[in-house]
Formats: sequence, C-alpha cells, structure tokens
Amino acid sequence: MAQSKSDLELKPLWFSKSHVTKQDNDQSHHNLLAMTVGIKQKLTVDAIVRKFLSENFAIILFHYDGIVNEWHDLWWSHIVIHIAAHSQTKWWFAKRFLHPDTVSIYDYIFLWDEDLGVENFHPGRYLKIMKSEGLEISQPALDPNLSEIHHRITVRRKKRTVHRRVFGTRGTGECSSTSTGPPCTGWVEGMAPVFSRSAWHCAWHLIQNDLIHGWGMDMKLGYCAQGDRTKKVGIVDSEFIVHQGVQTLGGSSAKKVSLHVLLLVVATDLCNLHPS
Repeated sequence: MAQSKSDLELKPLWFSKSHVTKQDNDQSHHNLLAMTVGIKQKLTVDAIVRKFLSENFAIILFHYDGIVNEWHDLWWSHIVIHIAAHSQTKWWFAKRFLHPDTVSIYDYIFLWDEDLGVENFHPGRYLKIMKSEGLEISQPALDPNLSEIHHRITVRRKKRTVHRRVFGTRGTGECSSTSTGPPCTGWVEGMAPVFSRSAWHCAWHLIQNDLIHGWGMDMKLGYCAQGDRTKKVGIVDSEFIVHQGVQTLGGSSAKKVSLHVLLLVVATDLCNLHPS
C-alpha cells in the first residue's frame, strides 16, 4: 500500500516476525534534531547528540566539510543519519532534506547550529515548556556570561520560565509593551530555532530555493507562528544554552553578507519598530 508521507527513520533491509514485533513495541521517534556540523566541532556535537538521544530524538547531521568517516568512532554514529555536501549551509540542507512531508511525523523540529553548549539544557523539559506555554516557534535563552550575544531578546532572564519580548531602546527605536514584531517581540535568532510541525511546514516554504546564508530569515519566521506572534513565539529561560560563536559554516557567526544586504536587514528592523 502506498504511503502518503515519508520520514527519517532508519529501516532494516529485511523484516522478520520477531523484528516487526520488537519494532511495534519500541517507542518511535516523535521529535527531530537537525544540525549542520564539521569535524572540528566534534566534541561539542557529541555532547548535544547524547542529550537528544537520551530523549529518543531522531537525529540528522549535515556535514558541511564532507567528512563523515571520522565520526564513526562515536557509539551513536550508526543510528543517526549523515548527509555530506561540501561548503553548504544549514538553510541549503534544510530546504533540500527537511521537506514538510518527510518530517511530518515529528511533533517538533530543532534546527540547530553546532556551536552550542548544552550543559544547562534538557530537551524533554524544554518541550514540556513549549507545549504548556503554547509556543509554536522558540529558542533556548543564551547564558549572557558565556555566550556571544547578538540581540538582547535572546539573553536569559533569571527566575523566568519564558519571555516573549524585550523592552528599551534599540537603535533609533523603542521596544515597549505595544510593540508587535521584531526585534522587540515575536522573534528568535537563527542559531537554535525550534519549530512545531505546523510552524515548520510554513517556515520551509519561506526558505528560497537559492538561499545560502539565511540572513533575514529570522525576521520572517514570526509569520509562521500559527497565530499571534507576540504569544506564539518565545525564548525559554529555564532551559538555556551557551552560544560559542565559532565561525564555521555550522554556526551563525560564519554568515557574512555584503553591505547592501546588511543595510536591507537594518532597514527591515527599523520599519518594524516604526510601522507606517
């Protein structure tokens, strides 16, 4: 019988009655971690993968340096999916290998960079918070003492579980309780976004077929919030990470753009602060 959807679950070449029974009894993967990685960040990636495997995630690694064999000494290497394409970025891989029909069996999709410290992060607790808070798009807050910070809204707030907006002056604009969009509210950064199934279905279609670096994508993700972005998009404070800011193709710090693209992003920022 033809199936309308696919997935990223590894399948055995041959089935036996005992295998089918075991497979039926095993808990299937309900969530997906996808990361763009390079061999130089092997130790950091290993720590991340171990955390997510402990919570029964499906995992796919996109190797931007083309090196796969040197990962095989890690015990988990044979149970995750490896895809290699030299000098490609996270969004290039995501557009081609995370089609909504392929990942539709997963409740949540983590599309992460490789330069993230997860000592204070627990995937299971994180997802419980996303569900209880009604978040469709989120990211873990960043430890301000150890992280490379690009935007104040991502900074962890102690004694909070979640925050959805930032206050104060930003550039020539002001973030207040009446702000309705980025960079004040309804926004997550590109290094560690987490999407619900419905949000990813929308976000995937936002990715241009020829997109490379992903600049400006974070400003558009709020359109996929499945409702009010000021309520459905948030930063999770109680489960936080460290953004190491390593300049590689697997980290947001490597995304370099020409001046006219940078000015376009700034202009979009200002327009959101001062809507006409």
